Parts: sequence; C-alpha cells; structure tokens
Amino acid sequence: MFDVAIEAGIIYGNPAAKLDRVTVRARQLTLPSGDQFLQLVDAVEHAGAWCSRDCADFVRGLAFTGCRKGEAGQIEWRDVDFEAGEIVVRGDPETGPKKWELRRVPLIPEACALFERMRSERSGESLDTKVFRVNECQKALGRACKKVGADRITHHDLRHLFATRCIESGVDIPTVSRWLGHKDGGALAMKTYGHLRREHSIAQAQRVTFAPVATKQADVIPFSVPA
Repeated sequence: MFDVAIEAGIIYGNPAAKLDRVTVRARQLTLPSGDQFLQLVDAVEHAGAWCSRDCADFVRGLAFTGCRKGEAGQIEWRDVDFEAGEIVVRGDPETGPKKWELRRVPLIPEACALFERMRSERSGESLDTKVFRVNECQKALGRACKKVGADRITHHDLRHLFATRCIESGVDIPTVSRWLGHKDGGALAMKTYGHLRREHSIAQAQRVTFAPVATKQADVIPFSVPA
C-alpha cells in the first residue's frame, strides 16, 4: 500500500521499510496426563446434555485413533474390522483424506474396547451407519477442561495426544507417522512430537548411564569358526 502511495506521489517514502517482520510464536501445547484425560472424558460424559455420552465417545475416538476430526466423523461400521484389529480411514466423501489415499490404522487396545462397546450397544445398525453420532464437541471439551483444571485443548490436540502416547509407549516415529497419514517418512512427526512431554523426558533420562554394564555369561553367544 505504501508503494502504491509512493507511485501516486502521495508520500515520498515508505515508513515501514526498515521494520522487521514479527516472529509468530507457536502456541505452547500442554497435553493432559493420563489421569487428566480420564477426568476430561468423565466430565464430558456427565455434563448432562442430551449428547454428552456421544461427545465423550467422540473425544475417546479422536484420542485413541489419531484421526482428524473430519476423518473420524466419516467412519462407518463397515470401516471397523474387528477381526483384523484395524479401521479404514476414508475421510470426507467430498474432499477425501489428504492426497486422496485411504489408510488402515491398527486399533490400540483402548480403541478396540471403545468400538466393541459401541457396537454391542448398537448391534442393529447397518454397516453404512456412522460410528460416531456427533462430529464436533469443542464446547463440551472446553468446559470439561475448565472443570478439571486442565489447559484448553482442541479436537486436533487429541491427535497430538495419540501420537505422543504412542511414541512414549515405544512405537517408532515412522510407524506413528504412517498411522497419522503423513507421507514424509516421519519428518513432520519428529519435528512435532519429538519433544514429547516433560515428565516422560525426565523419566527416560534416568535410564541413561555411563556405568559399565555387566554381561551375564548366559547372554554371551559363543562364536565358532566353521572348519
């Protein structure tokens, strides 16, 4: 705009020419601990609204699968393969998942228990019925965070929570990246989740030692040169 004004002869110089662009600081994400997450889900489920339990199941579903909000909202019963222990993530029917590729995500034990419980309660539904009866619960989630004294989190933060818990549990980053639908071999996951949480970082540091490690004789594999 200043350049246009200079060309029009309205001003003689750009007063912002020497100003530097202000760095936008990323929001510091504080994920709930295991106990806090259980408290959050309980607060959502018992909030008293007509859809409180459905909202709680949606929160569980996002956290236990790592799906994006739009992806989770499109999961149908036909996409849940209980025998194989995985779900097919198809994404929105209009836009599809990123890069228009379907992916299969294995069910962690909590996700398997969630879907089995929901299916047992709704066994009469057809296979093309949506698994989750709501596809948004931000207000309920925000109120629950306030109630239990946790930092506010969003639907997408539950995806971060899934990835963080997987890595903290020992799943390698490339595998987590595949589950999330990333196509960069884990580079983005490493950048986003590599920091993990402070308590996990401190606990892991206690496993590092410079002391000599004694090797048990039973652990030594004898080596012989073939004749």
